[in-house]
Amino acid sequence: MTTEMPSWPEIQNWAKHRGLAIVGVDEAGRGPLFGPVVAGACLLAEPNPIDGLACSKTLSDKARVRLFDSIRMHSKAWAVGISSVEEIDELNILQASLLAMRRAVDQVVDKAGLNPEQCLVLVDGNKLPAWSYLSKSIVKGDALVPSISAGSIVAKVSRDEWCREQALVWPQYELDVHMGYPTPRHLELLRRHGASPLHRRSFRPVREILSTSREVF
Repeated sequence: MTTEMPSWPEIQNWAKHRGLAIVGVDEAGRGPLFGPVVAGACLLAEPNPIDGLACSKTLSDKARVRLFDSIRMHSKAWAVGISSVEEIDELNILQASLLAMRRAVDQVVDKAGLNPEQCLVLVDGNKLPAWSYLSKSIVKGDALVPSISAGSIVAKVSRDEWCREQALVWPQYELDVHMGYPTPRHLELLRRHGASPLHRRSFRPVREILSTSREVF
């Protein structure tokens, strides 16, 4: 997409005149030391019946969960895409994030019964995955475009739920508190207990701790 469309209403009108379905996608979990990076994609109904969509980072846990329930009930299609710890370590976190986005969008397009050429995909940030979709990256799109906001909520809630589940498997890391992010407490526990198989070895804090510590397995 080569034309400049600086505002959401202009983008929306541009897509509408061409009969394109707008899919928004965002990721959660680029910064953590533990676990996968997760992308959320969403195709909202028109008119959008979901009030309160916003960047997931600006919302409380309770608000995110409430909105996620609404997204599941009222959107045309939504999906989660994941890139594993192994893919993050092999590809790097940026490429793994873009791969997770592609997986999420592919699922949404399939669920909605669309062909790629019938879609305009709006991506939060300034990078685009390698794909055949007509698409545009939008810096801070999670605060500007409702479908990207919905994707950010899907990604964040899904990843947080996964971390809470993993906290039961790996209680020594208190994952339900910091969600894998490099907080002082997480770093302290990582030094104390060593790295689990789900810690990102390509990330500097984990790599440095592994050089002076031990692995769980």
